[in-house]
Amino acid sequence: MTLTDQQTKTRTTPRRKVLISGAGIAGPVLAYWLNRYGYAVTVVEKAGAPRSGGYPIDVRGTALDVVRRMGILPRLRDSHIDLRRLTFLEEDGSAVALLHPHTVTGGVAGRDLEVRRGDLTDALYTAVRDDAEFLFNDSIDTLDQSGHGVDVTFRGGSSRTFDMVFGADGMHSRTREMLFGPEERFHHYLGYCFAVFTMRNTFGLSHETVMWNAPGRAAALYAVGDDEVHAFLNFAQPEPPFDAFRDPRAQRDLVATVFADAGWEVPGMLAALRDADDVFFDAVSQIRMPRWSSGRVALVGDAAWAPSFLTGQGTSLSLVGAYMLAGSLAERDHATGFAAYEHSTREFVTMNQALVGKGGATLFPTTSQALKERNDRLRNLSAMPAEEGRPAHSALTLPEFTPTS
Repeated sequence: MTLTDQQTKTRTTPRRKVLISGAGIAGPVLAYWLNRYGYAVTVVEKAGAPRSGGYPIDVRGTALDVVRRMGILPRLRDSHIDLRRLTFLEEDGSAVALLHPHTVTGGVAGRDLEVRRGDLTDALYTAVRDDAEFLFNDSIDTLDQSGHGVDVTFRGGSSRTFDMVFGADGMHSRTREMLFGPEERFHHYLGYCFAVFTMRNTFGLSHETVMWNAPGRAAALYAVGDDEVHAFLNFAQPEPPFDAFRDPRAQRDLVATVFADAGWEVPGMLAALRDADDVFFDAVSQIRMPRWSSGRVALVGDAAWAPSFLTGQGTSLSLVGAYMLAGSLAERDHATGFAAYEHSTREFVTMNQALVGKGGATLFPTTSQALKERNDRLRNLSAMPAEEGRPAHSALTLPEFTPTS
């Protein structure tokens, strides 16, 4: 029986209705595969449209199989950035080492992808937009599981009932908060905050990153092309600055204070920060949860296990996790399917979250001694070949799932 035959047979009975909160990365992947397995899918997104732009992200290891099976790998190959050079600088601006990025990241040349986040989200949305209902400019207000489904009221005023609901709404997930309680229970702060934004490329950079370090502070210019650069400012902070998270002016003031005496190109970056309209500020953190579901509601992606950018695996984990969640529900009821999802995916997530220690030590040393030792290691790395990929990236082999017959 072909996939089309199976889907046709499945749809002679009422399709189970599901709601996904979040149209970033995990949400559209989950929608795509749940539709393939016979579900009627609705996606709600608080933004007015799929989010374009954004900083470059990596797709590695097992995640490449997900986008290949979705048929979007050729499109993403065409969007590949092909970062060619990573230069580390001393505090005085002199060069420490010039490396191929894979030497530090563990990527595999010719196989792994680096694309603008907007290019990935656009490809995912295009793959599923004709097969799922998208509700933009709206979000979930309340969830009630007291009946035989999940009664949902939306911020826009409407209400509907679904067989299952999925939170794919990021590290600061509203769905998770409604289901499991305040974020503080699951938020593991890793000791840094960061701001990222775009600015004019007046530096002559192209397809490269230049990173300046001082103890507890880092500044980077990431040139995807020739016209603009992604500016990145990261700093060690003993406690999360909760007062700044919802106050853009406080975020800019905090960053400006921390980097006030910094050299290199940092003064110009701070000036651009004041006028930038695309600043993203957050803490470097992970989400760690003992379970990812409750009743008929489950979490996926950063809402369930945000690994932080220090692992380089946030996007890939979202792609793989959404595929595994949908497949686990292809032949099972929600209780059995959610259990299978956790059983098959948690070890892969935990292994990749553990990469955080390597990322922090390499990119953001917090003391003068640690920075000196890091720079010595980088100088030795410059003569070494790139690694053949960290095992964690490919530790899970994607199973084949079949629709319910």
